[in-house]
Amino acid sequence: MTTIENSAVIERDVVIIGAGPSGLTAARELKAAGLSVAVLEARDRVGGRTWSNTVDGAWLEIGGQWVSPDQTALIDLLGELGLETYSRYREGDSVYIGPDGNRTRYTGEMFPVDADTEAEMNKLIETLDALAAAMDPASPWEHPNARELDIISFHHWLRSQSDNEEACNNIGLFIAGGMLTKPAHAFSALQAVLMASSAGSFTNLVDDNFILDKRVVGGMQGLSLAIAAELGGDIILNSPARTIRWEEHDGDFRATVIADGATVSAKRVVMAVPPNLYSRVSFDPPLPRRQHQMHQHQSLGFVIKVHAVYETPFWREDGLSGTGFSASSLVQEVYDNTNHEDTRGTLVGFVSDEKADYVFTLSAEQRKKEITSALAEFLGDAAAEPVVYYESDWGSEEWTRGAYATSYDLGGLHRYGPDQLTPVGPIHWSCSDLAAEGYQHVDGAVRMGQDTAAKLVAELK
Repeated sequence: MTTIENSAVIERDVVIIGAGPSGLTAARELKAAGLSVAVLEARDRVGGRTWSNTVDGAWLEIGGQWVSPDQTALIDLLGELGLETYSRYREGDSVYIGPDGNRTRYTGEMFPVDADTEAEMNKLIETLDALAAAMDPASPWEHPNARELDIISFHHWLRSQSDNEEACNNIGLFIAGGMLTKPAHAFSALQAVLMASSAGSFTNLVDDNFILDKRVVGGMQGLSLAIAAELGGDIILNSPARTIRWEEHDGDFRATVIADGATVSAKRVVMAVPPNLYSRVSFDPPLPRRQHQMHQHQSLGFVIKVHAVYETPFWREDGLSGTGFSASSLVQEVYDNTNHEDTRGTLVGFVSDEKADYVFTLSAEQRKKEITSALAEFLGDAAAEPVVYYESDWGSEEWTRGAYATSYDLGGLHRYGPDQLTPVGPIHWSCSDLAAEGYQHVDGAVRMGQDTAAKLVAELK
């Protein structure tokens, strides 16, 4: 990895914008096929939305981290790179805090709710499983009920299916707070079904033992670091792309990408950044009208990933797994996030959508107090006194501006989705935000990188 200080034009077959898992996977595949690449990265590091760092002496996974059993593209790549995984701690009781504020310990997947609420939750899960089974995640706009599902918010769709408010809020938690990190009234039921379909079923999303199964020893950023070590000087850091110019002569493309740290001339360009960042680049000629419209209907969610480190994982002594859920709590999810072979205990909690809006109206001191108090409601008073506390705020990160992934506003998925991967001249699009299987996960980023590389190899070899 390097930073280019001179103005010489670099000649490559393919230039990739973004050194996250998708861009780096594409670069690795392209080089293996004999094509030359340059990867331009705006940050001073690789990894995109995966990042590990030491904060106040505690090593933390600040970005994406989990691996689930269905994420076979990611699992295979981790194996190729020699990266090991370990299971998330989950022994003992979980905790559920109901809308009345009552705290209940439980085991199993179903929340400890009354019989009517449980029946309604199971009904909603079955309905969503059936809808997801009828969808190809690569083409959700072809679902038999695509338009019908896309013009109603997930909030209102849930309430069209059930009049049990606790059931609706609990089911909404798994999509709104847990995945898309937007209020359930801000995205469509079709978008929710896509989220379920991309994970194999809604049942998989409900099962935290499935969706949050394993972590990578040394952190998920290790995947990007390992690929970067292979690519070496083909990665240019501190080089945000500013302009893409291209032209076509007799069916052949030639593009020039002008970045702060380098200028690259190539036959193809891969935009391996989330769609909300496309507008940071000037395109010459301009993107087609439909592309401009599409990008205006895609936006990232907003979530704070809270890290709380303690001298020991004290909750285990009380027979607790560290897992907790509550649709009504400030912290809607909490998990044991203790690192591999670490004697200290780490909790990770999530504050999303409108609750995240709220806490950023507070001072940093008051925000910490309210969030750690919420952790204590799940796991006891000791949770209010971490020795290290850190908030991953990707919404303020210059080259991300949200988390975890972009999704469409109401009606946008069936209206624009069919064109989201359509190349524009030499420009291809590749990121987890546009994935089918593994949508908004590192697995989706890997799949997109592999698929994009395969298309380019077919065009250029």
